Amino acid sequence: MGFGRVFQAFCGCPVRRVPILRSPWHKPPDVAWWRNYASCPYRAVIFDMGGVLLPSPYKLAMDWEIRNRVPAGTIKEALRSGGEDRPWMQFMRGKLKWAEFLQEFRQQCSKIANASVPVDSFLFELTRTEMSDQLPAMTEAVKCIRARGLKTNFLPIDRKQFDVIVESCREGVCKPDPRIYQLCLERLGVLAKESIFLDDIGQNLKAASQLGIKTLKVDDADSAIQELETYLAFPLRCVVPYVSSVRPAMEIPTAPLQKYLENILGAQAKGSLELQQFSHGQSNPTYYIRFGDHQLVLRKKPPGKLLPSAHAVEREYRVLKALRDTGIPVPKVLALCEDSSVIGTPFYLMEYSPGRIFKDPSLPELEPHQRMEVYSAMNSVLCQIHSVDIQTVGLEDYGKHGNYVQRQIQTWSKQYRATETHTIPAMERLLKWFPSHLPASEQLSVVHGDFRLDNLIFHPEKLEVVAVLDWELSTLGDPLCDVAYNCLPYFMPSDCSIIKGLNDCDLNRLAIPTAEAYLQMYCRHRLDIPQPAPFPRHNWHFYMAFSFFRVAAILQGVYKRFLAGQASSATAESTGKLAEFMADLAWDFATKEGFRVFRGLPSSGSHRSDPKALPALFGLLDRLPF
Repeated sequence: MGFGRVFQAFCGCPVRRVPILRSPWHKPPDVAWWRNYASCPYRAVIFDMGGVLLPSPYKLAMDWEIRNRVPAGTIKEALRSGGEDRPWMQFMRGKLKWAEFLQEFRQQCSKIANASVPVDSFLFELTRTEMSDQLPAMTEAVKCIRARGLKTNFLPIDRKQFDVIVESCREGVCKPDPRIYQLCLERLGVLAKESIFLDDIGQNLKAASQLGIKTLKVDDADSAIQELETYLAFPLRCVVPYVSSVRPAMEIPTAPLQKYLENILGAQAKGSLELQQFSHGQSNPTYYIRFGDHQLVLRKKPPGKLLPSAHAVEREYRVLKALRDTGIPVPKVLALCEDSSVIGTPFYLMEYSPGRIFKDPSLPELEPHQRMEVYSAMNSVLCQIHSVDIQTVGLEDYGKHGNYVQRQIQTWSKQYRATETHTIPAMERLLKWFPSHLPASEQLSVVHGDFRLDNLIFHPEKLEVVAVLDWELSTLGDPLCDVAYNCLPYFMPSDCSIIKGLNDCDLNRLAIPTAEAYLQMYCRHRLDIPQPAPFPRHNWHFYMAFSFFRVAAILQGVYKRFLAGQASSATAESTGKLAEFMADLAWDFATKEGFRVFRGLPSSGSHRSDPKALPALFGLLDRLPF
């Protein structure tokens, strides 16, 4: 599908289908819900796309306008003003080709803003992968609806799953034209009174209502789902977000697993076992388990030959168990199985922690004041981890004491060499540079090793961290390594696929703390920081260089496992190929040419940068009390 067609589909051009409605892992309803459902008058639920199934294009437009210093409301006005002959409506009806639309839409936006508007950038953001991902709550609702046998017009990105499609650009009509709704009902094979239509625009709902369709305005997903539940009389929040069917290469035997669970859970183990795989987790495959009334998470080593110290799920289990009663939010672990005969590799079990995971550090789904709350909560938890008394929690032998950074350099150098598939020049230079630039002194604390925003689960309704995930790389070491790694997004472009960045964002207008403010926040939270000489800023270059170097080594390992058919993530191929890019960034910091503002991923092995963009971070680092 071409770029223009993707854009038309994304932006609300109704795409309708009748799916095969089954869900083998749907939880049966309770008796009360089932009794009510028997008399449900509806046979189909019709979902709009942008603002309902997918993130609202208007919300994206607001954030994009802030970042690009375009007058607020320009995009929204261009999309809605100008009558039936405006570029947007002509494009939706298929009257304008992509190039024609792009030219006319650019002219319209520039006229509204009284300045040149780079609409190409906005349209690219609108069709990038993360904006094409269904909202988890709505995806969950659709799966529940399909499981009950109702018809929907649900549109995943994989169009091969559909047997009936209606597109505005092909039919020549679009909302709120009544003909598009009539065509949808005809192809769904239902009457207007048997269907419910969800949209976020009032005029579209009004036109559908006049045909006899039940309508529901979507202002936010949760409220809309609650209202839809009252119409359908069955629950729509029975499916866990961020999970999907187990990928073929990651399947595990369920019969021995169920037997193991029965032994662990005892008399409480009843019902069938339902197994799915989380979409995140490049290193250790992670699974969601529903067994009777239990919701569990299983983390295991990946299949195949592994490096001796890699994928240490045993260490994850130990540190989670030790930290459980310290006040640090970690999941409750239940059991560690080191017997590979059960499912093929060692694994451990923990309770499932429901909540929200924020994958984009710019937090586009939140209000400005909420973004500051998220960063403050993340910073506070990192300080909690670094303040743990290792003797009190029994972790004094969890890692060696002293020379942590030197040992880490040696470890990741060996890991890189063991997974090397081709020569990366920057990695070769770094391997020679690190040994002669080690920090003169270090602190000792528990370090997480992979502390970042998307490894935190936030409370479903409050901006509080309820669980810190992915402790595979945890040990005893220098806490500054965690701090530097946590700061990586500040120096990455926002369009990077593996670590989304902030350096091309207007942090002040987004109300996200700068790197300097974030470090100041860390110092305030860390009440136990000693007061030696000021922290030398060349050391901060070192810690940032090491952080990017380590990411490059990890990605190289992911890429090699992909080549061997052992990768545990569907995106392993693309993420593995970013190893060279990360190595180049590490070398930039090593040569004190880091802290650049990258406008996008490099092409042909080079990056575009602004050499004048040096952050105010250096001034703080000279004053930090480390």
